[in-house]
Amino acid sequence: MPIYFAFALTFFTFVPINAARVLLSLYALELGAKPLAVGVLAATFSVFPMLLAVLAGKVTDRFGPRWPVLFGTVVVLGGMLVPYFIPGLPALYIAAAMNGFAFAFFSVSLQNLVGLLSPLHDRPQNFSYFSLMVSTSNFCGPLFAGFAIDHSGHAVACLQVALFSLAPMVMLAVWGGALPRGTRDAAPPGSVLDTLAEPAVRKVLATSSLIMSGQDLFQTYMPVYGHGIGLSASAIGVVLGLFAGAAFVVQVVLKRLIARFSMQALLAYTFYLGAASFILIPFFENAVVLALLSFAFGLGMGCGQPIITMLMFSHSTEGRTGEALGLRITVNHLTRVAGPVVFGSIASVLGVLPLFWINALMLASGGMLSRPKK
Repeated sequence: MPIYFAFALTFFTFVPINAARVLLSLYALELGAKPLAVGVLAATFSVFPMLLAVLAGKVTDRFGPRWPVLFGTVVVLGGMLVPYFIPGLPALYIAAAMNGFAFAFFSVSLQNLVGLLSPLHDRPQNFSYFSLMVSTSNFCGPLFAGFAIDHSGHAVACLQVALFSLAPMVMLAVWGGALPRGTRDAAPPGSVLDTLAEPAVRKVLATSSLIMSGQDLFQTYMPVYGHGIGLSASAIGVVLGLFAGAAFVVQVVLKRLIARFSMQALLAYTFYLGAASFILIPFFENAVVLALLSFAFGLGMGCGQPIITMLMFSHSTEGRTGEALGLRITVNHLTRVAGPVVFGSIASVLGVLPLFWINALMLASGGMLSRPKK
């Protein structure tokens, strides 16, 4: 029962955070924000995960996942109430920062929870199922945000996202006692620097940051691109939702793909498919075509995240798995902080379209890095 509870908890925890990313970006555009301001808003989501993920990993190693996840959901609820009660661009930045603060705690805790509950032979399957739940939430979150905006307006949509956060709180209150409680003992000797000294770990972190950069740029600037060509919020939500839907599809068969190909080869194919999708997006303005390209991009990215998580968990020291996964999240969000600001500056000067081609080059380089050695 605990592993299935972990999957359900993942879904209900990630839906509001994924809805918030799209909702706050579209709200900022509605208030007249420029691409640079939207990029900074996206970066704000990542400041606290960058700073606190390793600490959050240590907390979940010591105390177990129940309280870090509960704390995170409470912060998400409070953060999304801010723009409901205080309209304006500054409130959106506060909400984004609070969502990022929450993400630092519940993301690493839930990943580590799945690893701890999974015997070695079940680990690929269970991390795949975990990614399925994340992908499902990535599909439902943007759809929820898009339709909520179209039917209720941006401010009320923030309230609706906040109320959704009550679901994981109730789940933890009723069934949270079944989750691992943590060791509360001293961690094994060593530090984060010891983990970083491993070449395999550094390679995992590099490829992870490239996947995260590509995924975030898509989720941040596809709404900007869609808004610029006149797509409705609902259409943008569908385009982003199909990205997550494709990730869901590929993760259903991920265990078979891993059995057929090596993890490194599959990771390389992930990057190449993502690069091809990014190259083509700026040539089209039709919502159906963009949805198909979004689906293709999701097929690629959907393989990458669970493979990276499995590799990182496998390279971590027993008793410090949360800390190692927190390190990965820290590096990912360092990319998330710097990337949107840099890309937002480029977009302000050259427009949004070059960003897709620049990121295509980055993803192609990730494919070269991930190729298995002959």
